Amino acid sequence: MKRTIIGGFVMLGGLLTIVTIILSGTIYATHITEWSGKSKLWHVIFGAKQYGDEVVQSLFLGFPFILGVIFTFSGLIILGVEYYKTFEKQD
Repeated sequence: MKRTIIGGFVMLGGLLTIVTIILSGTIYATHITEWSGKSKLWHVIFGAKQYGDEVVQSLFLGFPFILGVIFTFSGLIILGVEYYKTFEKQD
């Protein structure tokens, strides 16, 4: 039971991090004028190289975003293992 709660909170923390970064990126993406790459949102979150004196309009939140993804998947793995153990005990 304790691991299930821990896994749920780890997954919830990762999901909140991801959703917050995506939400702040979408709000900020409406205000930028220049970006490189295919997606404006991807550029806002992860950034790009600076060429010369131009200003890079990015939030550079790639590391926290990846950390949130890792937390979400690790929480899902913890919950999946605990779910599997409960079914294994019933047989």
